[in-house]
Amino acid sequence: MDKIRVLFLCTGNSARSQMAEAFLRAYGSEHFEAFSAGLEPKGLHPLTIQVMEEIGIDMSGHTSKHLDHYLGTMHFSYVITVCSHADINCPAVFPGAARREHWDFEDPVAFKGTDPDKLTKFRQVRDLIGQQVRTWIEERINTKGE
Repeated sequence: MDKIRVLFLCTGNSARSQMAEAFLRAYGSEHFEAFSAGLEPKGLHPLTIQVMEEIGIDMSGHTSKHLDHYLGTMHFSYVITVCSHADINCPAVFPGAARREHWDFEDPVAFKGTDPDKLTKFRQVRDLIGQQVRTWIEERINTKGE
């Protein structure tokens, strides 16, 4: 069975899209291949790595990538934007993508506050993304009749 390729896209590819990619790999690797990219990659944020490790997901192999890394080289069944900026600035018709979806999550990197407050925000966003990915997987698997 061919796996369904999914690209998660955000602005910086430093937190939200990286988390979504990691969750899909962790929970759906039997059916899906997960990738992520950014319109303006900023590098993987250290708190992204930390909060994902807290729940047992290792992101040591993840790197921040530009969208151009995939354009014209790989076809995706889904392109899912995880921030409004990417949703607005991503091409309306994404070359090589069958479906496009948008999930809007707050940017934990942009959050202003104390270090403990920033960590709390990263955890909140992580948990929202994790639940969205699990729900999305269940919907896709049930739709396929598996």
